Amino acid sequence: MDVLRALNPKAVLYCAECGMPPEFCEYGPDFETHCSPWLLKFDSALHAKLHSSAKGDATDEEEEEDEITVEQRLIAFYEHYMPEKIEGIGNILQKYAGKEEQLFTALVKKYGPEPADLVDDDDEGDDDNADGMKELSLSDKKKRRGAGAKKGDAVDTRIIIQKVSRSRKKATTIVTGMETVPGVKPNLKDVSQAFSRRFAGSSSVKSTPKGTKEVIIQGDHTYDVAEFIVKQFKVDGCNVFLDDDGEFVPYE
Repeated sequence: MDVLRALNPKAVLYCAECGMPPEFCEYGPDFETHCSPWLLKFDSALHAKLHSSAKGDATDEEEEEDEITVEQRLIAFYEHYMPEKIEGIGNILQKYAGKEEQLFTALVKKYGPEPADLVDDDDEGDDDNADGMKELSLSDKKKRRGAGAKKGDAVDTRIIIQKVSRSRKKATTIVTGMETVPGVKPNLKDVSQAFSRRFAGSSSVKSTPKGTKEVIIQGDHTYDVAEFIVKQFKVDGCNVFLDDDGEFVPYE
């Protein structure tokens, strides 16, 4: 019998990141950032068997919630909205280590609710109810007045700050979304003047092809502009986003 086993060795799969069998990767320090994304890409069925089905045995709801890792939330989000970027999850986890909640806040504001939220909403009603949620009647809209309407406007506030390099190593800071700030005049003339005084340079307002307006400030003042907007216009820092190499991250 031992001779037969020696003649028919069993093939063993080893992780390309840590060198251990996938069953033991989770005990290493690089499981979430390296091993798990590699196994998901190499053998998604084995990944689901090792890291999904085992967690289904928990009976306590609080324990089940604790077992959902940041990596699993991010994978579910990217599979739903951006499946083409799922291979870069490991780098994203490393980049935003310790700032995971800020990352999810930015993703939700940019793309929509997490897939878990979508599943819960779908389970609460049938297809007819789902269609009803998409179509808000005119009478319901008219009822949104007073404090309720003001809260809705505050949630819609979204400001994006970008640095654009020009010729001869000159740069400009572009701010979009200031018209969504409560109390700001639509023409943004006062906003442009405030920026010009604060940063001692020229500032102008320009209409975009999408019909919105942007404020163009001479010079690279990305972080200073964000701080100024939060303090001067009383905008919540989580509603101000900075362009970090194509990734929009909240100021606070």
